[in-house]
Amino acid sequence: QVQLVESGGGLVQPGGSLRLSCAASGSIFSINAMGWYRQAPGKQRELVSDIASGGSTNYADSVKGRFTISRDSAKNTVYLQMNNVKPEDTAVYYCNADVFVTSFSWGNYWGQGTQVTVSS
Repeated sequence: QVQLVESGGGLVQPGGSLRLSCAASGSIFSINAMGWYRQAPGKQRELVSDIASGGSTNYADSVKGRFTISRDSAKNTVYLQMNNVKPEDTAVYYCNADVFVTSFSWGNYWGQGTQVTVSS
């Protein structure tokens, strides 16, 4: 079994910064893409950013230039550095990963979510 555990959420003022972390553990052979999604109240879950195993990244237009995704493959961990946050960034942030548990068997996994609230 594979577990994704997020940390780093909390309350931050507009214009401030926050860093989210997500560590994968369990029966891991390798990890392909890792990413962050978010879901605000009354809205659908949306992709914030993802990063491939080779390091290529993708960002939602709403966070480009403010958020930076990175990963430490040795630690099976993905990070989201959030700068210049805005009230509309308020949401539950979920970690997601495509994990190979053997060389030919893989699954898509989600973390439990961490709340980010941007408010003065």
